[in-house]
Amino acid sequence: MMRIERLGFTYSKNTVDECRVLEDISFHIQEGEFIGLIGSSGSGKTTLIKHLNGLLKADSGAVYFQGQNIYDKGYVLSKLRKEVGLVFQYPEHQLFGRTVLADVCFGPQNLGMSKEEAEKSARDCLELVGINESYYHTSPFELSGGQKRCVAIAGILAMQPKILVMDEPAAGLDPETKHMIFDLVEEIRKKRNIAIVLVSHHMEDVAYYANKVLVLHQGRLVLTGEPEEVFTKTEFLREIGMDVPQITSVTEKLMKEGFPMVNPAITVKEAEERILKVFRERGGAE
Repeated sequence: MMRIERLGFTYSKNTVDECRVLEDISFHIQEGEFIGLIGSSGSGKTTLIKHLNGLLKADSGAVYFQGQNIYDKGYVLSKLRKEVGLVFQYPEHQLFGRTVLADVCFGPQNLGMSKEEAEKSARDCLELVGINESYYHTSPFELSGGQKRCVAIAGILAMQPKILVMDEPAAGLDPETKHMIFDLVEEIRKKRNIAIVLVSHHMEDVAYYANKVLVLHQGRLVLTGEPEEVFTKTEFLREIGMDVPQITSVTEKLMKEGFPMVNPAITVKEAEERILKVFRERGGAE
């Protein structure tokens, strides 16, 4: 659906404060993919995702959505922003509607849907994120933190995007609510077959949910692959200031102590399966 080719971006170009932030970035987003975008602070992650729906314009390279360069003369960016939804950190801070339903209706109406179409889309999306009808005429500011986050996500989904880009969507939430949000995002991906791009500092979440991982370092894309490929390159990741999932560090230490595993595990479930398999094989041998 989307192809980024050799994208580069400079803040404050041609001024004394000029700062090159992105350099020669290339990757693609396919329908239904769950991409984890990771990198240490200052690597350019948030700047990169702002290019995906035209909030920032690259000074080199191109962004293609469904085969068309979004920088072509006459390209309508409002159409792109309907198709590529961005959820920034603490999206509940962007809630402003008098009621939950009015807030979720705002985006689709602003993009040209009729009042009836917008309300239907809003109701469908609120139901999808677990906000039932009893809350529709409540002020969003009366909701819990997790509910506010869900309403904010519903407001983006109501615009019916094909790609949903999320910058630390679980920031500031307790572990239980965080898992609820991620499970919800995964359910939405499966039901609507939309692509998800997740920016996160929590490697466990990326390892568990993503099927492709992009690693940014100093504005460059330095590693791309499936989670198993990326997170088992522990030395390289640590060299560039990245964390690895805790379970990866634990199983890496087990391997150094002689435990027979080919590679470190990247999720707790995977570690459990491998360890139990070894004990079963040893038990059978005995």
